[in-house]
Amino acid sequence: MKKIVLLSDTHGHFDPKLPKYLEGADQIWHAGDIGDLSVTDELKKYAPVAAVYGNIDNHIVRAEFPLNLRFKVDEVKIWMTHIGGKPYVYNKVTREAIHRNPPDIFVCGHSHILLVQYDKRINTLCLNPGACGIKGFHKKKTLLRFKIEGKRIFDMEAIELGDRASNKE
Repeated sequence: MKKIVLLSDTHGHFDPKLPKYLEGADQIWHAGDIGDLSVTDELKKYAPVAAVYGNIDNHIVRAEFPLNLRFKVDEVKIWMTHIGGKPYVYNKVTREAIHRNPPDIFVCGHSHILLVQYDKRINTLCLNPGACGIKGFHKKKTLLRFKIEGKRIFDMEAIELGDRASNKE
């Protein structure tokens, strides 16, 4: 069994409340707009990090992480990218690729809107953890935490870290 923490859109901010939720993670996934490698360096202190770059990320972040990342955890196929759209409304590049080779879990960020939705047409669980940083239009800083064992994806939790503009819970 693997414990996964999924976040996105940190925009260079490592929230002081994050360690509480990272403890015990087997993997940490970051769906882009990292902002600064100091964020992923800090995340790596808790567990291995799988990440993609986002539209605000500079050449330094882009040299470290890819635009798209396909990988497996146990028997679950994952595809992570920053800008992918949402179930039934994928962007053009994503739409063609996701129908050709659908993953079990499709992860993206960018919208700053937390989303957990199953796309029945392609049998894919779509995850967007919202935004964990302090820049953007979101009201709450959010992330997702869940477990994978074999083909099972379970114990999904949506976690709020507090208001975007403050470090208060």
